[in-house]
Amino acid sequence: MGEHAFRIVKCLWGYTKVRYRGLYKNTCQLFTLFSLSNLYRFRHKLIALQA
Repeated sequence: MGEHAFRIVKCLWGYTKVRYRGLYKNTCQLFTLFSLSNLYRFRHKLIALQA
């Protein structure tokens, strides 16, 4: 189940290579991408809760 989040980040959003901008910036960007990945995976459930 954990591999699905990596597929979303890599294939859907094109994040295949890491830019060396500093460890802090890369960490923040990856946390953001994986948080968005979780929202993307559960978007149907979230929409159903709103209706």
